[in-house]
Amino acid sequence: MDFSGIPITTIRGEQTTYGDLTEGKAALVVNVASRCGLVGQYEQLEELHRRFGDRGFTVIGFPSNQFLQELGDEDKIAEYCSATWGVTFPMSERVRVNGRHAHPLYKELTSVPDAEGKTGRISWNFEKFVVSPDGRVVRFSPRVKPDADEVVAAIEDALPR
Repeated sequence: MDFSGIPITTIRGEQTTYGDLTEGKAALVVNVASRCGLVGQYEQLEELHRRFGDRGFTVIGFPSNQFLQELGDEDKIAEYCSATWGVTFPMSERVRVNGRHAHPLYKELTSVPDAEGKTGRISWNFEKFVVSPDGRVVRFSPRVKPDADEVVAAIEDALPR
């Protein structure tokens, strides 16, 4: 899959594309929410971003209020993530991840099956997609922690050679 031209608006309102954010890197794309019970995953996401960043990897967070658990303003989201979890990885503006008005990246990613063969709608906050530079995608459910062995293995497999 080629995601490079998909437009993304950053949490600071800057226009960019998926390709500009990843620049040939592997990425962990995740829909996030500041008031979700899984919010502690931010710490693991940041750890992965730092651990693999110099090897051609980035996490990209997509705040979404589709499950009614995200703050209502991008500035508040950015401040919360930075102050509470030390987030340094790129984040988008708030997006929809399901339905007719889903972000174009999520319209593409949701066609990828997870380990149980499930495709389609994002089931909850913190659903994860490891995307290699050549467009291969591995999908993980929200309950699979970012630092789980299978996620780390997928990241290592996706890293540029």
